[in-house]
Amino acid sequence: MSFELSTDAEWTYDELESAATTLVAGEHDRIANAANISSLIYHSVPRLNWVGFYLFDGTELVVGPFQGKPACVRIPLDRGVCGAAARTRRTQRVADVHAVSDHIACDAESRSELVVPLVADDGTLIGVFDVDSPDADRFSDDDQQGLEAVAAVYVRSLQADRRKPWTAAR
Repeated sequence: MSFELSTDAEWTYDELESAATTLVAGEHDRIANAANISSLIYHSVPRLNWVGFYLFDGTELVVGPFQGKPACVRIPLDRGVCGAAARTRRTQRVADVHAVSDHIACDAESRSELVVPLVADDGTLIGVFDVDSPDADRFSDDDQQGLEAVAAVYVRSLQADRRKPWTAAR
């Protein structure tokens, strides 16, 4: 499967949403779909240094598929930007992560962050989709809306499998 997204600034989030939809079509595995979506965004959106998923195991967020430097493995829901997104079920867009008192610095080069909560239709927390940039104030309203749309593609891909594949095996 190949995608012909522009490598310059001419791509759109509509194109990325369409590409993500094609990538996950017919596949319901949460790891496979998270891996492909992470790669798609990391290699398409400029000025990013980390893109990935943290999956909820029933207690905390555990690192899932990602692109970038090695990451923190576990994040409690009461700490950091990812924890806040999971806890509040609201997207967190942070212009300067160093201004967040409980920011968890997995990559010291990250300056701004956008974290989209992944929530099933029944309200079950699946995890979060986390995007970091080495640039301060990197993410705009358009970035937020576009990345929320891509995250929704991921959630829909899981929900098509009625076995609740987002439920962590324990």
